[in-house]
Amino acid sequence: MHRIQQITSHLTSSKNSGHSKVGVKSPEDVVIVAAVRTPQTKSRRGGFKDTLPEELLAAVLKGVLERTNIDPKLIEDIAVGNVLPAGGGATVARAAALYAGIPHTTSLNTVNRQCSSGLQAVVQIAHEIALDQIEIGIGAGVESMTFGYGPNAMPTETSEKIFANQESSDCLLPMGVTSDNVAKEFGVTREKQDAFSAESHRRAAEAQEAGFFDEEIIPVKTQWKDPKTDEEKEIVVDKDDGIRKGTTAKVLSKLKPAFAKDGLTTAGTSSQVSDGAAAVLLMKRKTAEKLKLPILGKFVQAAVVGVPARIMGIGPAFAIPKVLEQAGIGINDVDIFEINEAFASQAIYSIEKLGLDLGKVNPLGGAIAIGHPLGATGARQISTLLYELRRTKQHVGVTSMCIGTGMGMAAVFEAEW
Repeated sequence: MHRIQQITSHLTSSKNSGHSKVGVKSPEDVVIVAAVRTPQTKSRRGGFKDTLPEELLAAVLKGVLERTNIDPKLIEDIAVGNVLPAGGGATVARAAALYAGIPHTTSLNTVNRQCSSGLQAVVQIAHEIALDQIEIGIGAGVESMTFGYGPNAMPTETSEKIFANQESSDCLLPMGVTSDNVAKEFGVTREKQDAFSAESHRRAAEAQEAGFFDEEIIPVKTQWKDPKTDEEKEIVVDKDDGIRKGTTAKVLSKLKPAFAKDGLTTAGTSSQVSDGAAAVLLMKRKTAEKLKLPILGKFVQAAVVGVPARIMGIGPAFAIPKVLEQAGIGINDVDIFEINEAFASQAIYSIEKLGLDLGKVNPLGGAIAIGHPLGATGARQISTLLYELRRTKQHVGVTSMCIGTGMGMAAVFEAEW
C-alpha cells in the first residue's frame, strides 16, 4: 500500500507531470458523437427479465444510428463487452448488429475483461481509430444477468495443479468474499458501507426524478410476462427500476451479512444484479466535423493494472493514479469520477485512499442504486459521465472499476459542448 501513497502524493497537484493531453483540440482527436444506454433493470424481476441480451444490444445499436442519422455503412468495426454468454456472446452479438441495420461489411468482436468489459470495448475501438485501422466504430457492452448469472457462469472443472497455487486459487473466490476481505483488511466499517449505499440511492433517486438520465437512455419496447398471471404483454422500459427512493442507512443496517456470518457486506451494500446495454460511437474529430456530427467529448487515455485477486476491489485505487499520470493531469484537475460501486467496501477504500472529494464521485449515484450489468457497466458509465459533465458545464471526467480476479481499469474523458 506504500506504493499507492507515493503515487497519490505526486498526482494531486494540477498538471503534475509531462505534457497534458487535456484542454487541447486536434483534428486527430478520438471523439465520441453518441453515447446511449438502455435502462438498467432488476435481474429476474425487472422490465428486461424476459428480454434476451441480443435484443438489448440491438436496441442500443439502433439508438446510436437514430441519434446520429449516420449511414450504417460508414461503421467499420464494433467491439462488444460481455461476460456471461456462452461462446463469449460472439454469435448473438453479430446477429444483433445485423438486425439493427448495420451491414455485414462491418466487422464485430466481443471482449471479456469482466466488469470493465464495456470500457475495454470502447477503448479498443478508440485505439483502432487512433492508429488509423478504422475511421468509425462502436464500443458497446451488454449483459442479461437474468439469463447468464449463476453457478453455470463459473468453470465446472479446474486444474488441481494450477489452483494449488494460492494466488491462482484466489481467482475463484466469490466477489462478495473479496469485498469482505477489503472491508476487514482496510477497516471499512459496516456503518460506513451502509451510509455510502444509502447515499447512492438518494443521489440516483433525485437524479431520476430530475430527469438527468433521460438524455442518455433509449426507451426499449419489449415483451414482458406478468409473473402473477403469466400474461405476456408489450411494455416500454424507459427508467432504471432498481433505484429505491427513501433508502436509509438505518434500514440497510438491519440487513444480515450476505457472504459470511461475520461478514461486513450485505445485499444492500453490493451492486444490483441487473440487465442492460450501452453503446458509444467514436471517430476522429476531423471525421465528425466532416459529417457535421455533434461532439459529446474526447477520449483521452486509458490504463489497466493488476492487484491481488483476494482484494480485487482495490483496483481503482491503482488504475486511477496510473491513467492520470499518463494523461498528464492530477486528481484536482478531475471534475467528476464515475467509480463502479461493485461493493461499498471497495468504493469507499478507493475514494479514501486517493483522497477524493466525495462530492465529485458518482454525483448521480452508482451501481448500488442503478445496477451493474457486468459487460455493460463500462460503457454505461461513459454516457452518464459525459452527459453529467455537459449538464454541469464541467470538462474532465474519469471512469473506473475493479475487475474480478484482481485488476482495475480507468479512463479519462473530456466533455465538450
